[in-house]
Amino acid sequence: MSKKVAIVGLGYSSFRTTSQDVSYREMIFEAATKCYEDAGGVHPQDIDAFVACSEDFMEGISIADEYVPDQLGAVLKPVQSITGDGLQGLASAAMHVLTGELDLVTLSAFSKASNVLHYANVVSYACDPTYVRPLKENPYFIAGLEMNRYLYETGTTEEQCAMVTAKNKGNALFNPTAAYGAKIDVKDVLQSDPLFSPLKYLDKSQDLDGAIVFLLASEEKAYQYTDKPIWIKGLGWATDTPNLDNRLDGMGDAVYARLAAQKAYEMAGITYPRKEIHFAELDDTFSFKELQHLEALNICSRGEAGKLLEQGVFSKNGDFPVNVSGGSLGVGYLHEANGLQRLMEVVLQLRGEAGKRQLDDVETGLAFAWRGIPTATGAAAVLSSRY
Repeated sequence: MSKKVAIVGLGYSSFRTTSQDVSYREMIFEAATKCYEDAGGVHPQDIDAFVACSEDFMEGISIADEYVPDQLGAVLKPVQSITGDGLQGLASAAMHVLTGELDLVTLSAFSKASNVLHYANVVSYACDPTYVRPLKENPYFIAGLEMNRYLYETGTTEEQCAMVTAKNKGNALFNPTAAYGAKIDVKDVLQSDPLFSPLKYLDKSQDLDGAIVFLLASEEKAYQYTDKPIWIKGLGWATDTPNLDNRLDGMGDAVYARLAAQKAYEMAGITYPRKEIHFAELDDTFSFKELQHLEALNICSRGEAGKLLEQGVFSKNGDFPVNVSGGSLGVGYLHEANGLQRLMEVVLQLRGEAGKRQLDDVETGLAFAWRGIPTATGAAAVLSSRY
């Protein structure tokens, strides 16, 4: 049985707000080709298995995994389809390798959000069919409820949430893959159009198209494909109830994030996350979620994230940089590939390949993804350039 799993290859397509000129298959093919080249030119025939993250409702195709093999080079090979976020797929792919039966596993996820005419209808279908869906409201009212409860319970302010948007969009200006970089301030966010009180337009990330592919290897094979393997130290995932009536008391707390992080930290041997982890790329689908997740991930105490943000702790030059890539607010929201975008940024930083957004002397990073409205599902991964 392999004791450790490494990321040895990474590839991604261009990220765009719309991509009507290419199919999702072509985007995945582009990302896969780059990934295999990044791993020393490995041939798909040498890969043992493939994990693909996708959601039938987003693709408009039933049994979407039937359409996976061609673009990944996985014809006549084992393929597992994960109807979840890319970091959930990372856990599955890593477990494939940890069995000791497989040495190379490909992981992929993508977003073709520009093909979806009424995304709110897709989200509504995922809501509780008895208590929520019959309301026939835009399902993002749930985000407004969660934000309102979080602010009430922690004393966090709307201004502090707006600072998250300003920080991440500013960071995105240094990221060539980001589509929503901008130089804005707190006032711009607070004066943007209201969505679902207290949520405003600039508090919410915007859709993006793109594909991301990784190649995972056993520790025995890792150095055959790269001289800079990134080791998966810890993984954790958890799901709280998605039913609003059953989690009204906990709506202001990201329980799923806390449970997922606890598992990942235990596996990685992390006792003091803020000291032992050097930076984080985590979910900021909505501005308040970055602060809520920082607290749930035990990077700081409950109600403390907004204050530390004001002090510059989470800025690129701060003590604990967060979402230097721009996060979803700056890069864009990649749906099932959202977690892999977090993972991609951690890997690039640990390789020293993040360009103008590169951090100094970082060896361990945290990636965290939330599945999004209306779920209470999260996944965390601790990675390191050290064996």
